Formats: sequence, structure tokens, C-alpha cells
Amino acid sequence: MGKVVVITGAGAGVGRATVTEFARNGCDVGLLSRDPGRLGEAVAEARSFGVRAVGIPTDVADPEAVEAAAAQIEDQLGPIDVWVNVAMATVFSPVSKLTASEVERGTAVTYLGQVYGMMAALRRMRPRNRGAIVNVGSALAYRSVPLQSVYCGAKFAIRGFTDALRSEILHDKLKITLSMVDLPAVNTPQFDWALNKTGRRARPVPPIFQPEIPARAIYFAAFHPRRQTWIGFPTVKAILANRIAPGLIDRYLASAGYTGQLTTETTPADAPNNLFHAVPGAYGAHGRFDASARSESWEVFTSRHRNALWAGAAVVGLFFLHRLARRVDV
Repeated sequence: MGKVVVITGAGAGVGRATVTEFARNGCDVGLLSRDPGRLGEAVAEARSFGVRAVGIPTDVADPEAVEAAAAQIEDQLGPIDVWVNVAMATVFSPVSKLTASEVERGTAVTYLGQVYGMMAALRRMRPRNRGAIVNVGSALAYRSVPLQSVYCGAKFAIRGFTDALRSEILHDKLKITLSMVDLPAVNTPQFDWALNKTGRRARPVPPIFQPEIPARAIYFAAFHPRRQTWIGFPTVKAILANRIAPGLIDRYLASAGYTGQLTTETTPADAPNNLFHAVPGAYGAHGRFDASARSESWEVFTSRHRNALWAGAAVVGLFFLHRLARRVDV
């Protein structure tokens, strides 16, 4: 019997790819998502790998619903070993066009949804003194961009909550791991169904990565914990550049942050909007950017193999030190 893994936002996008990654590696999966139809398709796909799968229609912004889903999964699959928080919601809009209810809802799903997931997982993992929690973060948790203030604010908050919890876990000497995987631009359906008040179709800022890349990083973090994993050089670049010259980045994004996130196409009048209600339909892990999305990330490779890389660097360093010492002796 495999590990029992809970994945939120499991119906589409990175969450859907993450379900597939854990299932193909023999893990039993509990899937939380809002749309029952898409959830059923994800469950069927997971079961095709020969594992057990349970799908529970859940709005992660509802703490009681998250707690009930966790209890149901343990009743049907057994003790939860891994909890992965992926669910998110965003709004493409300048702040001047946002409403209070839109800000509240986006924050509740993206930030509080992860908080409620961590709390539900800890209630079960703490008495057993084992388990792993993986939170999905973003480069935008370190460097905000215009038109996504709701999402950026929520991702910053997740990072703050996660760091506080990590210190508490260390203080209590618990054998529970807590990791964060920070994403770049990913080819998911969010750019077609997120509430968009800009008048133009949204797009991820290139380079774009396929959702299977973060899914593999999430799986790895669950069983080979890293405090953080940065996916894609754009994530590394955004985080480090903001540390060095945040004012300069502010000015750059004042212009490039608009054109980079929007196409020249007008947003359709009947464009779907999943902020308050699930959008039905055959959405999967991928969005509409398959032709331009990358399937590999060097940064994920280096994180997964960091021990070997550090060992290799140490050998190279010792070699050159030895050569230098011989020259000095001469």
C-alpha cells in the first residue's frame, strides 16, 4: 500500500499534474477541487495507475469543508502522509478596478486555503509525529507584478505563514517536514478562466513551463524535503534581482509588467470566470500554450541533485587547491 497524499486544486493545472505524478509513483491520492465533473475525471486517471483515489468536491476557502474532506480521506484511504496545497484563484486587474469582494475571495482561496490545509494536515500528523506538507508558492511571493495584486499579496502571506510554522515545528522537535515550491510562469488553464478586468486576454510571461515540471518538484519535495525549491531561471532571477534593486524593478514592471502579461486579443464577452464559482468543462493540466512551453528546468535538476553537485564542486575545488599548493611549493 502506497503513501496517502492529499492534493488541493486537483481538478486542473499544476494540481492535476501533481495528482498524476503521485499516482504514477504508486501513491494513493485524495483529490480536493470544486468541480465534480473534472474531479471525477482526475480520479479515474489516478486509478488507471492502479492506486486508490478519492475525489471530494471542496472549496478550500471553507475551513469546515477542508476539515471534513481530510476526515473522509483518512476514513477511506488511511492516515495522511503528505498534504500538498496547490489551489489558487487570481484576478487580472488594476487595483482601481477591484472590488472588496474580489480581493476577499482571491485571498481566501489562495492564502487561507493553504492555511486551512496546513491546519487540517497538522491535526493528523502531529499526534503521529510524522508527515510532509508541501506548499506551492511563486516567484510572485518575492516580487510583485502589476495587475495581479490579489495573487501576489496572497502568495506573500503564504510565505510568511509557512516560515512561522516551520519555526514552530522545529521548536516542538516534530518529524514533520514543511517545504515550499516556488513556481515560474506555467502553462495552465488559469489564463483562460481567471477573472479578467483588463479587456485583453491574459498570458504567462515567457519563458513558460509545462505543469509536469512543478509536479515533479512537488513530488520530490514530499519525500526529499527542501526548505525551498525555485523552479526556472526566471524565478531565481526575479527573486535575486528584487533583493538587489527593487526600485529599478518597480520602474521596469511599470511598463513591461503590462505588455508581458496581456496579449493584443480582446477578452471574449462570454469568457469564463472561476473566482466565485467553478467553471465546468474538460480542462486538464495544460493551458493553451503547449507550443511555447518548456518541459525541463535546470533549477529543478540542481535542487534534486544538490548533494551530488556540491560533492562534485568540492572535488573540483580540492583539485585546484592541490594544483595551487604544488605551484607554491615549487
